Amino acid sequence: MLKVGVLGAGHLGKIHLRLLNQSEKYELVGFFDPNGENAEKVSKEFGYKKFDTIQELIAAVDVVDIVTPTLSHFDCAKEAISAGKHIFIEKPIANTIAEADEIILLAKQHNIKGQVGHVERFNPAFIATKSKIENPMFIETHRLAEFNPRGTDVPVVLDLMIHDIDVILSVVKAPVKAISASGVSVISETPDIANARIEFENGCVANLTASRISLKNMRKSRFFQRDAYISVDFLDKSCEVVKMKDAPETPGDFDIILQNAEGLKKQIYFENPEIEANNAILDELETFADAINNGTTPTVTLEDGTEALRVAYQIIECFKK
Repeated sequence: MLKVGVLGAGHLGKIHLRLLNQSEKYELVGFFDPNGENAEKVSKEFGYKKFDTIQELIAAVDVVDIVTPTLSHFDCAKEAISAGKHIFIEKPIANTIAEADEIILLAKQHNIKGQVGHVERFNPAFIATKSKIENPMFIETHRLAEFNPRGTDVPVVLDLMIHDIDVILSVVKAPVKAISASGVSVISETPDIANARIEFENGCVANLTASRISLKNMRKSRFFQRDAYISVDFLDKSCEVVKMKDAPETPGDFDIILQNAEGLKKQIYFENPEIEANNAILDELETFADAINNGTTPTVTLEDGTEALRVAYQIIECFKK
């Protein structure tokens, strides 16, 4: 079991603490939170050991789980890596690309592993369909959330859209060619609703919409590719796979057949991938433990997290234009 400590005991930090405490792959040593009042409260309520300084916590563990505000990600990561500790770091990886690049460099110098908390990669609906997403040519995503003051200190692109950016970059195996985007600030100082179009060098186009001022929550992605349409509902954890194949010479009574203008007939059929219920946050933490113990590559690498951040900032740059 790997000894792990958590930096940050806010809303998400408390979830990480609870799950790490349950995990059979980690031994939860304790946590550090700079807010003394909150640290005391969390320690008393849940019984986790409270450390007085970041340095004391880092010295006591093998893995540091960074669940602090984005602005402090770099400083926490640098401190942990310099002490030779593996890091799990919440998304976005850092506040700037320069910070993210330096985290990667430090990790290589100190030979440590790092993983970024892009949790949608572990969503059971995405896991069930990922192997069926092959060379998509058009992708459409909608990530809409009801207003919540938590997170409004950053643009909606870094708060919400970055989840979909990471998922798209994980399935489109081509460099980004061009980005255009627009965003509107409604209640915050930064955009609350945004739309982006990402064009890839292989011809794929992704259209992303994110809002944190919607009347209902939605987290849906649709992937269109040759002879298939795949829909993933990240919120309901459901999926739909619609495929086409050459129609049989004598279709059955219930077969759905389409015929184009040239007379080519295709049969539509549905696949229902089996979705295995999971706890995505626990899974991302435990697969990181496996990567450390087995010497394998983490599911969401520091480079993956940096690339998602890079695209997010390119989108934000479009707003300024």
